[in-house]
Amino acid sequence: MRQKRFPTHALPSHRTGNPGGRRAAVAAVVIAALLAITAAVALLSGSQDGDSATKRAVPSPSSSAPSTEPAQPSVPASESGSVPGPPQTGEPVAFAKAAAKMLWSYDTRTTSRTQQLDGMRAWMTSESRYADWASVAGLVPDPLLWSRMADQGQRATATIAEGHFPAAFTQALAEDPTAITEAYVYAVTVTGKQKIAWNKRGGGAEARAVTLAVQCRPGRACSLAAIAPSVAP
Repeated sequence: MRQKRFPTHALPSHRTGNPGGRRAAVAAVVIAALLAITAAVALLSGSQDGDSATKRAVPSPSSSAPSTEPAQPSVPASESGSVPGPPQTGEPVAFAKAAAKMLWSYDTRTTSRTQQLDGMRAWMTSESRYADWASVAGLVPDPLLWSRMADQGQRATATIAEGHFPAAFTQALAEDPTAITEAYVYAVTVTGKQKIAWNKRGGGAEARAVTLAVQCRPGRACSLAAIAPSVAP
């Protein structure tokens, strides 16, 4: 029987079990924060020329006055199992690449489901208006499936290929560079590969891609806001 895998890809915008009104409201806030100047635009994962080219097209969060709000604290390793803490960086692309690697990695041999969720929560923004925790927590299997994965010693590691600002995001900001300055939430698409293994020499590898909503206020380390929704024009 084929081994069930940890569902680490970006999930569809509709998820059962979550209050529809709350999810729609959060998604609307995130989209507005990401693009601000349009009500319906696709968050595309089209290719870019790499990190350096896209950084020139998007205002740097370090170029404005610093915020007085405290940074999101990280969860100690002893409380989060194998989940690493968030990096202390103000660069959206660098943070998104680290976040994607975290989301695509796990080890059920050393980490409980509760520890996995606690470790992931440490990456989240503390600003509830922009945080869509359900979109991130939804990547973790239910307790029964996690238990079965642990019985097989299932674990995954990830390698990151690249990260870039989607074309629609850079175009919107080119039209209105001040649009980002209320929430400082950036859309970043990350690609890479996830390698999964379990006991008895089982395993496999898959290509991965996800668009993340990353908040990087000036003077603060970046934090994760959401798995960014896709919206058709």
